[in-house]
Amino acid sequence: MKPHRFNEAAPLILAVDTTHEFGSLALLRGERTLEEIALHSPSGFAHVVYGQLSALLDRSAVRLESIDCFAAASGPGSFTGVRVGLACVKGLAAALGKPAVAVSNLQAIATFGNAPLRAVILDARRGEIYGAVYDAKGNLISPEVVTKLADWLASFPPSFSKAELEFVSTDFAPFGEALAVAGFAGAQQIAAPHVLAAAIGRIALAQFLRGQACDPAALDANYVRRSDAELFWKE
Repeated sequence: MKPHRFNEAAPLILAVDTTHEFGSLALLRGERTLEEIALHSPSGFAHVVYGQLSALLDRSAVRLESIDCFAAASGPGSFTGVRVGLACVKGLAAALGKPAVAVSNLQAIATFGNAPLRAVILDARRGEIYGAVYDAKGNLISPEVVTKLADWLASFPPSFSKAELEFVSTDFAPFGEALAVAGFAGAQQIAAPHVLAAAIGRIALAQFLRGQACDPAALDANYVRRSDAELFWKE
């Protein structure tokens, strides 16, 4: 049997996620993940990310100038962490004259689901959650919000058939009781990994191929409710 070969002409995507204490980096050649590495840095990533990026590129024998598109997780997440990842990607892309994409963490988490409707939940602290509903193609069906979990669940329209809806999260521990009380005790729950960089890279690839990657200066953070960003996340 001949070994599998991938398209060496496919775009190279470099993705960065520093939005939570569990960050990650990924290098992709088209849809193929060349390497994805998990990073854990509760004290932040400003002193970590550049050295790890350099090592990742060295291991793959890829020059930074060869990257076709840069991608950053835009949040929601740690206020400082979001800024570190965005600043890294914006700086590198601008210096090299390359396009960049900012990807919502909620959208990236939705890619680990299987159902036609994927309700993504993240703990926003202070008794609230970040939530959004995506379809299987990654389209936003219900807007990204930060609110009480019970209020979010109550806002679901009747068209959200429980047979077609699943919940996706990196941690369901804070939500089990509220889901049961709201009548979703039997709903499918998909545990997504904390490591999101490759998923972010694949979303960025699709946007790049559609011509939707942009000038890196246009990238912005996604705090969902901007005025409360620092209230929900303190480092």
